Amino acid sequence: MRIIVAIDSFKGCLTSAEANEAASEGILSAMPEAEVVQVPVSDGGEGFLSAFQGALGGEMVAVSVRDPLMRRITAHYLVNGTTAVIEMAQASGLTLLTDEEHNPMVTTTYGTGQLVVDAVRRGCRKMVVGLGGSATSDCGIGMIRAVIDGLAKGGSWRDVRGLDEVSFTIATDVANPLCGPNGAAHVFAPQKGATQEMVLSLDDRARRFAAVSARHFGFDRQDVPGAGAAGGLGYAFLQYMNADCRSGIDLLLEAVGFDDLLSGASLVVTGEGAADRQTLMGKLPYGILQCAKRQGVPVLLIAGRMADRQLLLDAGFSQVRCINPPALPLDEALKPATAKAHIRQTLSDCQDFL
Repeated sequence: MRIIVAIDSFKGCLTSAEANEAASEGILSAMPEAEVVQVPVSDGGEGFLSAFQGALGGEMVAVSVRDPLMRRITAHYLVNGTTAVIEMAQASGLTLLTDEEHNPMVTTTYGTGQLVVDAVRRGCRKMVVGLGGSATSDCGIGMIRAVIDGLAKGGSWRDVRGLDEVSFTIATDVANPLCGPNGAAHVFAPQKGATQEMVLSLDDRARRFAAVSARHFGFDRQDVPGAGAAGGLGYAFLQYMNADCRSGIDLLLEAVGFDDLLSGASLVVTGEGAADRQTLMGKLPYGILQCAKRQGVPVLLIAGRMADRQLLLDAGFSQVRCINPPALPLDEALKPATAKAHIRQTLSDCQDFL
């Protein structure tokens, strides 16, 4: 019996690797003879670096950068040959701030730009940038400023040297444009502390920045799917770096050779902190489902919170299970020990899923 376990992180609770380990323990408690293959996964946010290191190997590089409020911190990126993998949340993520510090009017992606500069100076010629978990809504202006400071000696974008030979791929599960009711400010800024007044101001700022950028380059990529990712950082990479935009989970599954791992598998176990109809909008478990369906392997979906169960089943998940009892208080559900225990218990019934 071969079972693939590839569970996304439970944000604020468990990493992908921790969730996978708990699931594996549950499976093996019921089926000691099973072969369980753990695949750490991420769609571009938390855990992106560790997931890619597990797939590709490589060296973690530590860099002194600025956090979203321009305080000095140490962030990391992954280098494998001439390829760099950057997780923008390492330098510009929401988890770097306290709740009281959430304010997308002032947070910046400057530190992410510093990671790009360091990778260019190190000789990297291909960069994969995971866009997820951002604290920012600055359209990537901070990132661009850091690149100018680092590669143009403080001049202008025209003076930047070293990017012509670098290809960029941004990894995101977000298809939103930069501006408008479905854009970065309206959809995502409230999650980062923005009031309605701030949202309108941020959206106006984004429109003005896109207009100036379009005049400079002679083209406009503000409506390209993914431009609204990470508070508009996706737009900056698309417009200024000529980046390709890919699904983060598709990139990772290619890197780990997921299709090959599925050969001979009896079951795939995937999951996330909260599963509902949004899971079907390109999120990580849905990407895993698409791969498994092509090879006829059933997929069990688990989550800490579950809604739209029938929609998930209709999409192709063989079974969907909420690991927590309905009356469990949220603060208790978010305790790592509780989440691990409930994942183990849920997967100890794995024979019923086959």
